Amino acid sequence: MFCTDYNNFKKLVWLQIEHKIAMLGDMMASYAYACMDLYNKINRGETMKPKTVLKTKALATAFILLGLHLNSCKPKNEDKNKPNSLYQSLYKKSAKKGDAKAQYKLGLALYDAKGVEQNCKEAFNWFKKSAEQGNAKAQYNLGLMYFKGEGVEQNYKEAFNWFKKSAEQGDANAQHYLGTAYRNGYGVEQNYKETFNWFKKSAEQGNAKAKCSLGLMYCNGEGVERNYEEGISWLKKAAKQGDADAQNNLGLMYLKGAGVERNYTEAAGWYEKAAKQGDIIAQKSLSDMYYIGIGVEQNYKKALNWYKKLAEQGDAQAQYSLGVMYYKGLGVKQNYKEAMNWYKKAAERGIIQAQYGLWTMYEKGEGVKRDYKEAMNWYKKSAEQGNVIAQYYLGLMYYKGLGVERNYKEAMNWYKKAAEQGVIQAQHDLWTMYDKGEGVERDYKEAMNWYKKSAEQGNAIAQYYLGLMYYKGLGVKQNYKEALNWYKKSAEQGDAQAQYSLGVMYDKGEGVKQDRKGEAFNWYTKATRQGHSGAKTVLTKIFEEELINSSKNVKTSKKQRGNKNG
Repeated sequence: MFCTDYNNFKKLVWLQIEHKIAMLGDMMASYAYACMDLYNKINRGETMKPKTVLKTKALATAFILLGLHLNSCKPKNEDKNKPNSLYQSLYKKSAKKGDAKAQYKLGLALYDAKGVEQNCKEAFNWFKKSAEQGNAKAQYNLGLMYFKGEGVEQNYKEAFNWFKKSAEQGDANAQHYLGTAYRNGYGVEQNYKETFNWFKKSAEQGNAKAKCSLGLMYCNGEGVERNYEEGISWLKKAAKQGDADAQNNLGLMYLKGAGVERNYTEAAGWYEKAAKQGDIIAQKSLSDMYYIGIGVEQNYKKALNWYKKLAEQGDAQAQYSLGVMYYKGLGVKQNYKEAMNWYKKAAERGIIQAQYGLWTMYEKGEGVKRDYKEAMNWYKKSAEQGNVIAQYYLGLMYYKGLGVERNYKEAMNWYKKAAEQGVIQAQHDLWTMYDKGEGVERDYKEAMNWYKKSAEQGNAIAQYYLGLMYYKGLGVKQNYKEALNWYKKSAEQGDAQAQYSLGVMYDKGEGVKQDRKGEAFNWYTKATRQGHSGAKTVLTKIFEEELINSSKNVKTSKKQRGNKNG
């Protein structure tokens, strides 16, 4: 019975390595290594004497049986991480004698902690010895250690040099890293053509990461003419091999319709594959798709699960989203305490919306006792980060003295910050303070300035007050035409006071031809319908005047007819 599967034999020899074959002695251990090396050559089809082939296969079978036997005899409490003597004998002896393959294997065992405690410095030394003898895999691993700064100080130039040596010998992993170095300018001048060249060599050998990178170069037109069809083809090849980055990028392309017809369902499918492999970007996209219901049926529970995975990994935006779901009871029973917990985590990481949610809860007393001081604290954090809404509310709290001593100057300071960024309510409150002289000397000109800013943004109240200031000449030269203009803008938006004021101007003929029965009557009527008492009073007088005039006209008419008849 002979073994004809080298991979199986290799696996079983590793069983021996991990357990107790070394108890048979260094000579036997070294013999096992030599046997495995010969079997590898047979497996590659190298020509050997028939007796050597027969002897090797026989020994291989013997070692397999021995490995199985020793595996079954493994002590129950054996420490898997404890270094064993086979590491010392099987690799180290050969490595010290200058065997490049043994040096590489020894470096790998030290790096991956196989049968020995991890030691990156020692691994680096053995990789270097092997690499200097031309071992391509050792060269790649040496480059990787320089690239990552493991066991040696990070050095992109050295990493590039060793990646290149390995890549030129055909190592697919090294080819991909070499392409990456050229793409990002790590240890070499950035060169997209060289990037494309090495990614392609690696991809053609089946390297999934290289296929993904090559696909993206085709899609972005980097180092090659843009070709979405070719790019997507390579991305799909990588994605089918399970490359999460390729799956995520395919999801993005189908989501945006870049190079393919937009297909939300297809996007969600690829995002899910990548998300299940732990790809954070895909998890974010997928959770949002379940939350909104794009490409998948809206499912708050699934959205909650994905947000939770991200939140537990420390993703601040997901922590905020999770807080929203607990706050609103989406996909989970409403729970203010949980909402506050997640809002707080996100707020402490600087998520402005979470800070807003947190101080809203403190202000309303949701899930916690109402606490204006704590609300004030979060308003301030958010306001100092530039949140305009928080700036406005912080001003309001200083203005009203909520959670802090009333302070008009501070109120004006925060109102002004929000007002300058277009918050209409802040502009309104600011010009009210200038108009009333609160925290500042009364200043109609400054009030006028803020009225105008707000009015020009379409605020009906500001438009009315701007009209009033032109009408009365406060902070500006009296101008009935301008007053009429701003009153009209406000009145057309339904402001009752502006409608009444507009009626007054038409009634008196101020800045416009007098038209009591037409335009004035029309605007008084509109204001009256909204409950404006002043407009109702004037309208009533107009009706009474009309009745009196009508009565006079009737009497005059009768008198005239009587005179004619007489």
